[in-house]
Amino acid sequence: MTQGKAKVMRMEEAFWELPPGHFQAFSKLLVHPTNADTRYFDFRISSYQPRGYAEVHSHEVAENLYYILKGRGVVELDGVRHLVEPHTVIHIPPGVRHGIFNTGLEDLVFIVVASPPSDMPVVESRRSVKD
Repeated sequence: MTQGKAKVMRMEEAFWELPPGHFQAFSKLLVHPTNADTRYFDFRISSYQPRGYAEVHSHEVAENLYYILKGRGVVELDGVRHLVEPHTVIHIPPGVRHGIFNTGLEDLVFIVVASPPSDMPVVESRRSVKD
């Protein structure tokens, strides 16, 4: 069994990226197969500007977890809208149609964890500062 390579980085080392289907909604890929020795995780921080959103969509096999750090907005899950604010956790199983919208007056900042990463939208990542 081969051992993977560990990774340590600061968030500021990664560039903000705009995933497909996202509008005024940026993410930093912190741990992802494109920049870390992982096959199982897509771990990112997202920041949606006021009026920013991700279009409603679903994933065939990926589970998503969102953890709201700052701001307020709405997450839509299979057509049902829920208000979200700091310390809200959202679990999205595969097949659930979902979107998230910043309906507040400040940036909506949240952590996203998805597995497997192969079922997430491809982001043409600019390299981290260290690369």
